[in-house]
Amino acid sequence: MKIVIPGGTGQVGTVLDRALTAAGHEVVILTRRPAHDREVRWDGESLGPWAQVIDGSDVVINLAGRSVSCRYTAANLRAMMDSRVNSTRVVGEAIAATARPPRVWLQMSTATVYAHRFDAPHDEATGVIGGGEPGVPGYWGYSVEIAKAWELAQERAETPHTRKVALRSAMVMSPDRGGVFDVLLWLVRLGLGGPVAGGAQYVSWIHDQDFVRAVEFLIDRDDLTGPVNLASPGPLPQRAFMRALRAARGVPAGLPATKWMAELGAFALRSDTELLLKSRRVVPGRLLAEGFDFAYAEWSAAADELVGRVRDGIRSTGRPVGA
Repeated sequence: MKIVIPGGTGQVGTVLDRALTAAGHEVVILTRRPAHDREVRWDGESLGPWAQVIDGSDVVINLAGRSVSCRYTAANLRAMMDSRVNSTRVVGEAIAATARPPRVWLQMSTATVYAHRFDAPHDEATGVIGGGEPGVPGYWGYSVEIAKAWELAQERAETPHTRKVALRSAMVMSPDRGGVFDVLLWLVRLGLGGPVAGGAQYVSWIHDQDFVRAVEFLIDRDDLTGPVNLASPGPLPQRAFMRALRAARGVPAGLPATKWMAELGAFALRSDTELLLKSRRVVPGRLLAEGFDFAYAEWSAAADELVGRVRDGIRSTGRPVGA
């Protein structure tokens, strides 16, 4: 198959590119700064020559958007919104203009669309969309608005011959440098991998190999449309999540962090505490109902495998790092 991945140079795009290319597919990456073969320049905002690579392709997987790993200033939040909505809109315009449209458009979204809660998990049918929850920072609601606008831009696209799926993804755990797992493992190595603000907030995650397999599953299933949660069926409280990661790494303890300490650490890392403090208890209702089998449903086994790959210098395809 010919698969086009707008915004495919980040961690998740790298995971998909590596795996799909290894599986024998022709993968083309759309990026603002092409540096390799199979990379095509685009601006993520307007139609241009790049749109030609979508005509005749089989699959489009749009991952484009400003990284959430930043301080949530007003300017950065606006950049997150604009980059996601504009890139989704223009991908829809490119698909609509094709003579031979792709059969499926997988659009990245986020599990952050769901409400901050501890009492029950969110699936696609019964999950509560966030925004306005009591006792949380007001700007968390803007993150939800970004997610809603992101999905709405895909819904509004006039692509009658292309099936559309929104990927409400949890954090994708891979050994790649700069990814969320890399940062968490670094904290564990420093002895800082303890509970944050009590650690009761839920962490939703998905192993990189299950993420790839779920994408392939959704490409193959012509009957699935709309939002799909890409998350393991085993979300767990942050304190248990970090305990399992410490065990996998062989680190017996991790210093706990209060809320103000988390704020200081997030500032130092140029990130935001929403990523640490929001309780994301998300489960893959639709995937499970359709028979998808997770290779890594529980975090302890996933953490063991990921730590093992880090130690062996292996990334997502089983090839040595740098190969």
